[in-house]
Amino acid sequence: MRPYGIHPDRPVRAVVHRDRAARRQPHRRLRRPPSTVFLQLDGVGHDLLCEAVRGEQPLMPTVARWTGAGHRLTPWRTDWSSQTGASQLALLHGSNEDVPAFRWYEKDTRTVVVSNRPSSAAELQRRVIERTGDGGLLAYDGASRGNLFSGGAEQVALVMSVAARRGRYNRSRAGYFAYFSDPANATRTAVSFVAEVVRELVQSLRTRFRRELPRVTRGGLYPVIRAFATVVERDVVVAAVIGDLLAGRTAIYADLVAYDEVAHHSGPAHRDALQVLRSLDRAIALIARAARHAPRPYRIVLLSDHGQSHGPTFLERYGLSLGALVRAGCGLPVPRRAGRTPSGAEAREAARAALHRPEEAAGQRPERTAGPGSSQPLVLASGNLGLVSFPDVPGRITREELDRRHPALLSTLANHPGIGFLLVRSAVHGPVVLGPAGAEHHLDTGRLIGADPLAPFGDGAADAVRRTDRFPHAADVMVNSACDPKTGAVHAFEEQIGSHGGLGGAQSHPFLLWPADLTPPAPDGETLTGAEEVHRVLRRWLGEAEGPQLPLGPAADELRRGVRPPEGFPPPDPAAQDKSR
Repeated sequence: MRPYGIHPDRPVRAVVHRDRAARRQPHRRLRRPPSTVFLQLDGVGHDLLCEAVRGEQPLMPTVARWTGAGHRLTPWRTDWSSQTGASQLALLHGSNEDVPAFRWYEKDTRTVVVSNRPSSAAELQRRVIERTGDGGLLAYDGASRGNLFSGGAEQVALVMSVAARRGRYNRSRAGYFAYFSDPANATRTAVSFVAEVVRELVQSLRTRFRRELPRVTRGGLYPVIRAFATVVERDVVVAAVIGDLLAGRTAIYADLVAYDEVAHHSGPAHRDALQVLRSLDRAIALIARAARHAPRPYRIVLLSDHGQSHGPTFLERYGLSLGALVRAGCGLPVPRRAGRTPSGAEAREAARAALHRPEEAAGQRPERTAGPGSSQPLVLASGNLGLVSFPDVPGRITREELDRRHPALLSTLANHPGIGFLLVRSAVHGPVVLGPAGAEHHLDTGRLIGADPLAPFGDGAADAVRRTDRFPHAADVMVNSACDPKTGAVHAFEEQIGSHGGLGGAQSHPFLLWPADLTPPAPDGETLTGAEEVHRVLRRWLGEAEGPQLPLGPAADELRRGVRPPEGFPPPDPAAQDKSR
């Protein structure tokens, strides 16, 4: 069985045909400026990648060869919200302003925004384009594959932000149709899908029989969701990228989500997750081979949007959820039986969009302690980042008002051993970070009372928290779980033993692997901070070619506003017209 649903004969014949044509007209390939492929390995942290390329028999041999010669590797630091929604919105569109978490409650609209829901992704993309006036990283002859956002690309497949539109020109799901219209692809991927479901069932049983800890429930629909992420999405995205390469598109950005999905439930360094890294390496190798036969030279940049931190869940470690702890601090009744938050959220929404299923009504049912407009707190979780909102209070509630209403809440949260720090806004002191034993860090003045609650979270934590405090939709109370400074372990407020979304551990340190002929992303000794800064680097790299990668003059202004020029910048090759449209 050939991986990734690629027919063993037909693509080879196509590649050979193009290769012969290129040899007959070598000047055509050499004359064209190089293009760029950005491959996002979702959830793969810098330290994990370093481990995967070490040794005589590395886990990822293709990437190991690149790091040994021809490419350079560096980490970068995420924002406080270390998750795909915030990172990819900035990577593709240049800004993640007012994205405080993966899911959050907006008092002005009385809605729960969830980054990977089609309607929310579309709204977030609309807001960022309106705010920046920029069409996106892929606005000129670009292709967006398997992402939450389009990046301004005209050619899209499996992109969540356009999946909500049901019209003649909405073809996000056309990538599935084009791929599965080939019976060979459909048969091979279906067989691999079933094999992956069986593999997950076996691995889950093995984990239970060996009594491995920590662990989370992996039943229900999760085996199907995992197989969708690790087989169907991977196959369709890889096939689409290869088609883009052979079409000679200028900029391609694709997200491979398989590792992130498995690591949430098995753990970032668990053998089950590491097996997925092997399959991703084979996918990268296949794309690299196809790039050699493309009608123009290509540079391949690997990057990740965040890492993952390990550790038992907050519920498993302490026997209650964050929502129950908040209710106890408010003096409200606490359910005897703690509810569990749903897992597999990112791949779950992608599967629902692929099947044309309606969005789920609520962003996160079990942790919702109250509805919009209620006087009771609304608690949401994004990995090890928790958000507490009081829907009946217009605007952001102050620390003083919160102490008047619920005198025990802040001390209950700050002194809990599973919580690292809280962010609240004081009417007197501005943004204040609270920690155990009365510790405080006043962000506006730098004043410390007791030990600094942000010290265990490393350099840059104060800047990241201060930036989030400025967001209009920051929650009334932002809660970050504790982090073991020696092991980097955190406690997710969701059912995830590999988590990301807040500060602490490897989740805040993704990687960037780029060809050595591109300029370094940052001066020696400096670390890229924030996805917005990485976006500027990616834009710069698109311009480092023998010809203009982005148009200049009035046409550039139109692209920054998201307007595609009617003429003057045609696709570089007739084959660039997407057959799925």
